[in-house]
Amino acid sequence: MGKSVLQRDLKRTYEGLTGGKLERWLVCLRLPGVHAVVVLRFGQWVLRRNKLLRIVTFMDVLYQLLNLAVQIIWGIEVPRRATIGSGFCIGHFGGITISSEAVIGKNCSLSQGVTIGVSGQGEKSGVPVIGDEVYIAPGARLFGKIRIGNNVKIGANVVVHKDLPDNAIVVLGSGFEIISYRGNRRPQVV
Repeated sequence: MGKSVLQRDLKRTYEGLTGGKLERWLVCLRLPGVHAVVVLRFGQWVLRRNKLLRIVTFMDVLYQLLNLAVQIIWGIEVPRRATIGSGFCIGHFGGITISSEAVIGKNCSLSQGVTIGVSGQGEKSGVPVIGDEVYIAPGARLFGKIRIGNNVKIGANVVVHKDLPDNAIVVLGSGFEIISYRGNRRPQVV
């Protein structure tokens, strides 16, 4: 029998760490991204259970409480209805928001401050469909009915609102321009 999706998620995070086996497992246990992924996969597992069983055992309530805790404590919002492939890795916590309608492929990595959301109206309304082996750097925003190819790297603070082909690397320019050398102090009035 193959490994579960959660096992592949945890293995990917574990393999990205350095140190001995015990040290890496201890680090995994304390990582906010691991907490978020465990709650996500638990929530998805609960959705596959019989509705009556979910009500009687309060599994939905437990998921909602755990998900709320991840949102409040770590600032990570990953709804269980989002379609996310195995090997999902959240490297840093804080400010991560994923639409419940998003589709994310296998072995994708997110950094802090990433938003994957809905945009558009009518036929143009939708969410990103993200391929396999995609890395999304800090502060990146992906929105609307777009397709992100496989093996894509999206740089820090990039706003993506158009399709990206396989193997694309997208970055911002230098990010700043010097417009004055007068400093930030107001002139002294004598």
